[in-house]
Amino acid sequence: MSEVKKIATRVSYGNALVELGNEHDNLVVLTADLAAATKTDIFKKAHPDQFINCGIAEANMTCIAAGLAATGKVPFASSFAMFSAGRAFEQVRNSIGYPHLNVKIGATHAGISVGEDGASHQCNEDIALMRTIPGMVIINPADDVEARAAVRAAYEYVGPVYLRFGRAGVPVFNDEATYEFKMGKGVVLKEGKDVTIVATGLTVPESMEAAKMLAADGIDAEVINIHTIKPLDDDLIIASAKKTGKVVTAEEHSIIGGLGSAVCDVLSEKLPTPVYKIGMRDVYGESGTASELIHKYLLDAEGIYKQVKAFL
Repeated sequence: MSEVKKIATRVSYGNALVELGNEHDNLVVLTADLAAATKTDIFKKAHPDQFINCGIAEANMTCIAAGLAATGKVPFASSFAMFSAGRAFEQVRNSIGYPHLNVKIGATHAGISVGEDGASHQCNEDIALMRTIPGMVIINPADDVEARAAVRAAYEYVGPVYLRFGRAGVPVFNDEATYEFKMGKGVVLKEGKDVTIVATGLTVPESMEAAKMLAADGIDAEVINIHTIKPLDDDLIIASAKKTGKVVTAEEHSIIGGLGSAVCDVLSEKLPTPVYKIGMRDVYGESGTASELIHKYLLDAEGIYKQVKAFL
């Protein structure tokens, strides 16, 4: 049996930028001296005249991107999530969010799967931070096909977008020939009647595997892929919660302020439903391989399966 193809979504980001650069000369890619790590070096080789290395100065890069957007360019400011959302938060809020400029933030190395770089670089707070910025769209793609489509959708959308990508390779499960990305719309990957698993990013394929394990125990789980966390697909989540009566959220992010919080905001107001949040439980990460960390913090299929079982 052939191995499942795995591609890191940061690689997808770099490849998608090259495709867009071939079509649009108003596209500008910026990096804070992390071209190789963010895979924007792929774009640099193809379009050197549309690439700017701002040096190790993320706040400055953010403001340069804002200035470029004000002149009609479409900038993609690229760095690690820890720096894009954390170090440069004030500049993102005041220079991009407040004037609602057409800047795209390409944040790579998000979540615990950064691995050996350790807690200082494992950003599990970025979705929470970006959710507080009025008008900021947040996209967290689950595989290569979805990630490349998301980058294109971000370019076509007029307004600020935060794109979240991972360092580690993840399974490619979407069919490129049939996949259609719709900003703000979730995707039902498996229908079920006993519990809804709402997942995003790396936890989506893991949730699908967990659903298979649950099926062996006679539990029919519905699995929803939420690639756009803001704006959230409220209608889909409410409809699924109404059908199953119980909801579990799964994310490679803190359970505080991320997808789980967004889902609870919707359901508590419109359809009170028992919800269990799977994610980083108010702790920092640690150094280790991506697979070891995903397993330890119960974000793999086995961990999701066990937590859903316990919740039910």
